[in-house]
Amino acid sequence: MKKDKNNALNAVEKVGNTLLVLHHSSSTIGMVEGVDQNGELKDSSFKEVGSDKRIHLVAQDDSFAEIFSEFYHQLRDPSDFSFFKVTEYEARQTAVDLQHYVDQASEEDKELLREYEVSIDTVEANRDLMPGNEVTVYRVEDRYLYNPEQVDWTMMEKVGLSRDKLLEMGALETMLKGYKTPMLLPIEFKTGSVVTKMEARLSLRVNNAGNLEVRFFPVRKDPDFTETFLGHQFTGEDQKNLMESGNMGRVVDLVYPITGEKIPSLISRDRLTNDLIAVRTGEMRIPLVIKGVTLNEAQTKVLREGRALFIENMLSSRGTLFNASVQYNADKQYVEFLFKKNIKSLNMVELKNGIKAEVPGTFRGKKLKVWQVEKLKTGESAYIDGLVDKNGKKYQGYVRFDKAIGKFEFSFRNVWKKEEDLKKASGKLKGRKL
Repeated sequence: MKKDKNNALNAVEKVGNTLLVLHHSSSTIGMVEGVDQNGELKDSSFKEVGSDKRIHLVAQDDSFAEIFSEFYHQLRDPSDFSFFKVTEYEARQTAVDLQHYVDQASEEDKELLREYEVSIDTVEANRDLMPGNEVTVYRVEDRYLYNPEQVDWTMMEKVGLSRDKLLEMGALETMLKGYKTPMLLPIEFKTGSVVTKMEARLSLRVNNAGNLEVRFFPVRKDPDFTETFLGHQFTGEDQKNLMESGNMGRVVDLVYPITGEKIPSLISRDRLTNDLIAVRTGEMRIPLVIKGVTLNEAQTKVLREGRALFIENMLSSRGTLFNASVQYNADKQYVEFLFKKNIKSLNMVELKNGIKAEVPGTFRGKKLKVWQVEKLKTGESAYIDGLVDKNGKKYQGYVRFDKAIGKFEFSFRNVWKKEEDLKKASGKLKGRKL
């Protein structure tokens, strides 16, 4: 059981471990040394000769959760950093690879790193569930709303889920915080000898009787726009916006049940289930600064009205300027970037200087083998396995690196094979003597 919990905590082997840190402000990787008395992070560059000062973690059973939690809460501004746990003997090389990845990554690529960083929410949820730790009601400052012991685990077992399974999939802490699971979960309903399988997101809510119940949000083919939603009749423009961007883009008065009040609200579409989600404008939290750009009153007003806002000269974490549209999402309850998948983010400095990017040492968090890097340097595709998607499922495929724009391309079935075969055949013909 302890081994399972170590896996859930992403704990490392019982050898020396340490922490790497990514500074969001400077996009630099460092080796964590500790925290000073003022709550400032102490770290050193992996390029420095000495490494004796870096933090040393003894991986004894479940002790990592306690150590990391204590360290994290001593920091004055922990949100300024992302932490990664690695074994000491590979810390330097991992830091080099991670820095290389960060230097080349776009804003979208960099979001993938969140899957590999140490999450304080996950650590503390697992710590409280460890044997010997009594689970108490979570404090507001811990950002948890519910006690795991309040969950009807017997009912959960009937739909094919358990505490350990939710913990392993990274879904438990989001439910305890009052949110829907970030991924679709496999659900099984048994009625006699008939088994119905489906995918759904789950959340916890207190019902009118004061009991904690599980709510299911199954996948719908499409939202039902023919019926009113909390008293609102969707226009053609509303439907178009919800299906394209996921956000309706305007404030409307919704009639909420129980009180019957008309309250100004925004509506978004859950992109995983196609459910329609509303949030009251009074509950919205609009950031003061987005990627280095301080929002003025007019810009804040645009976001509060649910409209998309185009912001110029934002500073990415790798130090390059970029432009993008942002909009408040009622389902996620925060301002999101509206990146267009068909627009590639280019490093303008490299393009102006005519410098072609080097092949990074990692792809989607997985370290590339030497032979893979060599193939990618020549413009060929390379097979890669052991990748893990956001839902925790493993997958594999082929990857190619475009040096002109410094971007990886991925394909499950190697769409470049015919092109590469033609190049090889052409090369052989050119090499023949006539």
